[in-house]
Amino acid sequence: MSDTKTVTRAGARPLSPHLQVYRMPLNAVLSILHRITGAAMSVSAALVVWWFLAAATSEGYFALVNGLLTSWPGDIVLSLSVLGLWFHFCNGIRHLVWDTGSHFGRKRVRQTGILAVLVTLVLTAITLFVI
Repeated sequence: MSDTKTVTRAGARPLSPHLQVYRMPLNAVLSILHRITGAAMSVSAALVVWWFLAAATSEGYFALVNGLLTSWPGDIVLSLSVLGLWFHFCNGIRHLVWDTGSHFGRKRVRQTGILAVLVTLVLTAITLFVI
């Protein structure tokens, strides 16, 4: 009987570190986002290729695809694509710097992570509002 209580109690405990308790470090979050944006850029590239193919196919088909990509949902998707592109670029530069063997301290990793996010936001704003 006591073995059953032990198993039940042990089964009810959360795994350590539990996601509701554990706060992921900034570097881990940026690493996950780097992978996600890398995969998402494939979808963005496919949309741009679709747009070019539509332009080469016919005027009516281009009007359809262009209408979809320039609608408000299309604007959101393309704006997020620009954000993802700039983030992947900035975080990739961070990784290239790390490949040289520098900026590996905990403080430097956090500083460069914050810098990468800020530069991403600035470059995205420039791209969306200037161009």
